[in-house]
Amino acid sequence: MSAPVNAVRTSKVNALTIDVEDYFQVSAFAPYIARSEWDTRECRIERNMDLIMGILAEHGVNATFFTLGWIAERYPQVVRQIVANGHELASHGFGHHRANEQSEELFLADIQLAKIVLEDLSGQQVKGYRAPSFSINDQNQWAFDCIERAGYSYSSSVYPIRHDHYGMPDSPRFAHQVRPALMEVPVTTMRLFDRNWPAGGGGYFRLLPYAMSKWLLRRVNRVDGEPANFYFHPWELDFDQPRVPDVDAKTRFRHYLNLGRTEQRLRRLLGDFAWGRVDKVFLKSPVH
Repeated sequence: MSAPVNAVRTSKVNALTIDVEDYFQVSAFAPYIARSEWDTRECRIERNMDLIMGILAEHGVNATFFTLGWIAERYPQVVRQIVANGHELASHGFGHHRANEQSEELFLADIQLAKIVLEDLSGQQVKGYRAPSFSINDQNQWAFDCIERAGYSYSSSVYPIRHDHYGMPDSPRFAHQVRPALMEVPVTTMRLFDRNWPAGGGGYFRLLPYAMSKWLLRRVNRVDGEPANFYFHPWELDFDQPRVPDVDAKTRFRHYLNLGRTEQRLRRLLGDFAWGRVDKVFLKSPVH
């Protein structure tokens, strides 16, 4: 069912990316769930990854999976599943520590450890890294030096929008060389009214009607003439995930909004656009 489904309406092949972490590791839940509790929580990553793998196979799509070292160590079959199905294995760091909350030394150690764990389990080179919560900004651009030093070829750690938890709105919107041996592939935005608007997935994909997400991505493909970089998390397809009690209203709204609709929206997205791995879409493409 591959070719007909991917015979889409724009000629651009976009990058589909998945941040492989579980619901209890989300940065917004950090005030409510201690790291020491992670091993005691019900982990649903295997169930959710099986679902995602099936959907991607149905549509003949390969994607990039930015995978936590913490997950990889405990669920090595998830890593092997990614590679065996022809997807790109990339790094999300080891312990889901925000880059802007670490020293340079601790950040470098975390991303080096994650690379070693992922490469040992997969037997493949890991080229890409994504900072948890897009936590590289104007105040910690030293992180790019660390990513280059750790041996990654590209980063996808910047969302060039204004947001209360992340964002570097003045950063370039499209793939660019951020260090001599490192490319940054930001999450996709659309430029309108002198402002960048989120078009690359995550919570906005659940918040906005699907028609809006589709329009945004098509505009980037057709008007900007650029491939998109879209992301989501496995837990966003998991309506039955355990609810975290006593969280504040904003966090509860952002995390649980429209979880029951994400799977169907994802299926429509895969049928409406052409998708591929980050390394295939961007590493051989010209950069700005």
